[in-house]
Amino acid sequence: MEPLDADGRAKIDEALQQWRQGDCVLGEQWFVFRISPEAPLTDDAAAAAEEGVENAEGSVFGFAVVTQTCDIVRSCGERPFVEICPLVEVDEDKIHEIERGRRPNYAYLPGVSGRHLAADLDRVMTVEKPVVAQWERVAGCLDDNDSRRLSLALSRKRARIAFPDDFVAFATPLMNRMFTKHDKESEEGRALRALREIRARAAPSWNADTVQLMFWFIRNEDQPTFEKQGWDVFLEAWLKRVPAAGRFAEVDGAVFTLDDLTARDYVESDPLDLDHLSSRER
Repeated sequence: MEPLDADGRAKIDEALQQWRQGDCVLGEQWFVFRISPEAPLTDDAAAAAEEGVENAEGSVFGFAVVTQTCDIVRSCGERPFVEICPLVEVDEDKIHEIERGRRPNYAYLPGVSGRHLAADLDRVMTVEKPVVAQWERVAGCLDDNDSRRLSLALSRKRARIAFPDDFVAFATPLMNRMFTKHDKESEEGRALRALREIRARAAPSWNADTVQLMFWFIRNEDQPTFEKQGWDVFLEAWLKRVPAAGRFAEVDGAVFTLDDLTARDYVESDPLDLDHLSSRER
């Protein structure tokens, strides 16, 4: 069979003009991946290995398109492929963590979050554009802010800093506190869930012999105080978990909004997330 002619490609191009990065297809879909039949790691891989094949399939709740919009709408003659990630079901607490950027192996998509679905960024599959052209499009991002958040999640997944091992050990008591208290129905638990993100800045650098650490606990603009207590009460408790020690000669922190941070503060700091930092020590 010959590849599509110009008329056929034009129809595909037209069908994809409304698609955007983050858009989804819902319903049972099949994620395909390559395996080693001699060493299967998942149930789907084991089933494929029993059949003696090297490609496994796993049922998922749908797909999210993660290719940049400009490449989605570009002619399929020039850009024939689209990258997609499976949609997975997560509980409500985890959805909130993903929304705040604390689970960088997932992406938050408001258009499907009400169904408790998120994009699993650990798994990516490539399909040709005619496959997407047959799908019923469901908007994943509802406005420009959603699109920017998705773009940030995708970039963070590939560009996260490798924190020094001694910092991971140093910060573990703080992160363990976050794990322990985050889901509790206590003032501290609710305060942690209310935070937008947590960032750390090392001056002059992460690899310097002597480091000054700054932790920024970034809150939303509409919560200058939290319930009956001020943020300073929680900040003091959190900083007690990371007293100055070793290379980290000075440790400070603040509860800020994004408006409080300078652009330099933001770009010279790095996000702390629950999967990347704490799991290494655990």
